Amino acid sequence: ITDIFERYQRNEKALVTTMLEMYVSGVSTRKVGQVVETLCGKNVSKSYVSSITKLLDEEVHKFQKRRIEKKIPYLMTDVIYIKVRENHRVVSKAVHIAIGIDSKGFKNILGFMISDSESEETWQSFYQSMIDRGLDNVEMVISDAHQGQVKAIQKSFTESVWQRCHVHFLRNVIDRLPKKNTQEIRNEIKELFRINDIDAARITKNKILEKYSEKYSKMCECLDQGFDDSFQYTSSKSTRYNRLKSTNLLERLNQEIRRREKVVRIFPNVESAERLIGSMLIDIDEDWI
Repeated sequence: ITDIFERYQRNEKALVTTMLEMYVSGVSTRKVGQVVETLCGKNVSKSYVSSITKLLDEEVHKFQKRRIEKKIPYLMTDVIYIKVRENHRVVSKAVHIAIGIDSKGFKNILGFMISDSESEETWQSFYQSMIDRGLDNVEMVISDAHQGQVKAIQKSFTESVWQRCHVHFLRNVIDRLPKKNTQEIRNEIKELFRINDIDAARITKNKILEKYSEKYSKMCECLDQGFDDSFQYTSSKSTRYNRLKSTNLLERLNQEIRRREKVVRIFPNVESAERLIGSMLIDIDEDWI
């Protein structure tokens, strides 16, 4: 295939681009080689395709280091775990991801970071990297209630409101109910979480506590403790819409990463994980733009 590349430089660029697009779209390096072999009649090894994918590294690095010029009042963050080979072992790595939403509702992927675990230190490092790139004046941060993450938010965004993910909190509340004979209370809780007015929601919450505090004490305690954090999005007209009350936008993004990860299963190293996940996020961000 080298001879083909030497004779047709334009075709070489087109073929390399096609190989990279297949790789980012979810085709394994082995299958990419098989497709090229079918089209060109020449054998292309998995290792050769892997070497071609390293051309993506520079673009991913630029994506991670680019300035954040846009005003981002709303920040949404989450983490997913992937498997990576390291020192002859398979270990878990935490992929921190952030989405920014502007005042008109348009969204961008602000960044991602792979670390050994999810902790207050890693979250603070991730947030600081975005602040160093120009992120400021964040009004609200939406996330799950991971203790280290919440502490890092409070330290990194001292003037911001923390919105606890509505969907995760609803699950946490319902999980504290028995599975049988609780349909009535489940329906009442779900109805509470549909209310977008803080005063009406608080009245409904208090009625639930009064009605069920003795029968379902653990559920009521969980609901009461997390209520205010989960309904922060109702505090002003500018934040009172569904997109800001949960991390569902990030959940859908995570599903795309999971879809591609299933093909790889175990990344050979952190660099390959950054290359593939970063390339996917660049493509998605460009589609959003």
